[in-house]
Amino acid sequence: MDTQHAAPRFVDDYLLSLLARASFVVSSEFHDRLRARGVSVPVWRVLAMLSGGPETVTALAEACLLQQPTMTKVLDRMERDGLVRRQQDGRDRRLVRVSMAPKGEAMVGDLLAAARAHEAEVVARHPDAAAIKDLLRALIARQGLKRRLRGS
Repeated sequence: MDTQHAAPRFVDDYLLSLLARASFVVSSEFHDRLRARGVSVPVWRVLAMLSGGPETVTALAEACLLQQPTMTKVLDRMERDGLVRRQQDGRDRRLVRVSMAPKGEAMVGDLLAAARAHEAEVVARHPDAAAIKDLLRALIARQGLKRRLRGS
């Protein structure tokens, strides 16, 4: 087969495939840096989310791209390692709120700095990254709204 004249592959122009592949390629660089520090990707994602304050287990699972049972196991390990604390929500006892423990707070600052440095490198290589971030936030917001409307 003559590959120079072959039709383009579907996945090379499919938005979802392009998003996933771009995320994988760029994230892999940072994930290598995390591994060198002895930090797993799920632990990094939880700490990064909690840097903004306590979150529910459900919100963490969604933001960290994990199923809730998997998130619970990650949080079990993180709690055992002294990185996070869990407690029932004061207003809704069905909810569990997760917050950073002092050891997690000590770790997260350095990790956030490393993430910002990596992002700056990516943006320097790809000046359109700021516009892409705006587009992705809009896409996420619209899809989230659409999903919430379907659920009501």
